[in-house]
Amino acid sequence: MTRAVNGAPKPGQRTLAWGVHLFTASGAVVGTLALLTISAGELHKAAILILVALFIDSVDGTLARRVGVATVLPSIDGRRLDDVVDFLNYAIVPAVFWVAAGSLLHWVWAVPPILASAYGFSQQDAKTEDDFFLGFPSYWNVVALYLWLLEIGPVAGTLWVSALTIGVFIPLKYVYPSKLRVLRKTTNGLGMLWGLCVSLAVIWPDWADRYWLVELSLAYPAYYLALSWKLGGFQRAAAEP
Repeated sequence: MTRAVNGAPKPGQRTLAWGVHLFTASGAVVGTLALLTISAGELHKAAILILVALFIDSVDGTLARRVGVATVLPSIDGRRLDDVVDFLNYAIVPAVFWVAAGSLLHWVWAVPPILASAYGFSQQDAKTEDDFFLGFPSYWNVVALYLWLLEIGPVAGTLWVSALTIGVFIPLKYVYPSKLRVLRKTTNGLGMLWGLCVSLAVIWPDWADRYWLVELSLAYPAYYLALSWKLGGFQRAAAEP
């Protein structure tokens, strides 16, 4: 990164850094709008907003590293900001969406994943030193979209949510796509294709049904889980001194 002669960031760099933080924070605005649309019974619009928030979270980390926000604005904890926004969009919004969509047997079943996510986000080793997520990384927004798109009944939906809630506490290492040390381009490219398929299924469901786009898109979560098992697996306990 180019710096001023005295070592201080240039005004343009600070503007870019603030812009990246604003972009991250805008995810909270999108999440709030999603909650409002869910309360209005507009699940289709809410699903689109869930995808918008997912897109913001998918690219803001890369932008932050490119701009060097940690160096340019050291007083702002970008990771904490990201966690705050993610807890809203990856836990609270999906939980409300499940209840409104009838994906669970009772609203009380939305409580365990919220509590598990609070635990997961608060763990210091939620992201390991070798850049993996530890435990199921609370992709509840993705779960919510699939339960809705595939019209999964409340019994099966409750079982899926309960099983994945337990997964938050199991020390399996899940890949962090933007920080992969191998297969990064392949994984991110497939992730973009997945996002396109799911977006088309949300925006044009009848057309997507004709080509089984939702079902085909499940290939990426399967790839993600297989890659996580291959590269991550179980977190090994530290050796005794």
